[in-house]
Amino acid sequence: MTDQPTVPRDGLTYAEVGATEGVLPDGFHHLQESREIGHGRAAFESASATLLTWGMHRRAGVRRTGGPDRAVAGADVAFVWRTVKFECRVVSVVDEAVRRGFTYGTLARHPESGEERFMVTIDPASGTVTASITAFSRPGSVLTRLGGPVARLVQRRMTRRYLDALESAARDGEPR
Repeated sequence: MTDQPTVPRDGLTYAEVGATEGVLPDGFHHLQESREIGHGRAAFESASATLLTWGMHRRAGVRRTGGPDRAVAGADVAFVWRTVKFECRVVSVVDEAVRRGFTYGTLARHPESGEERFMVTIDPASGTVTASITAFSRPGSVLTRLGGPVARLVQRRMTRRYLDALESAARDGEPR
């Protein structure tokens, strides 16, 4: 079941809402990373619970400072990484037997403008569990624009940390 109630688009800093589900829009930096993170139903359940309850962020060193305890379509959520504060809106949640995850989009108090989709899937035939991150973004502030390559480096680093966090959760067998 895909949970997609009407999500308020006002406040989002980009018009291409939902584009991480298909062809990524022109005019943005694109990121698509996937990794096999485990095997079996327990690994899938643990990784997806960790993802949907912000445990992936926590394990990657990102602290949630506002918003619900679980990803909910339409909810705004605030985070801090080191000294950088950023806010997003969850634009969709997927909660199905073989795939779970969410997509969030940037709000005005985010250094980037764009969308990021996080998904954990299990192959029913092989039991292989995969984590995927898809994003499109461009600078959302003067500071980010001036940072150019540094912002891309940080994004790649955080993507690896998120995938590491989900792999760890799948291996541990318990969401945290």
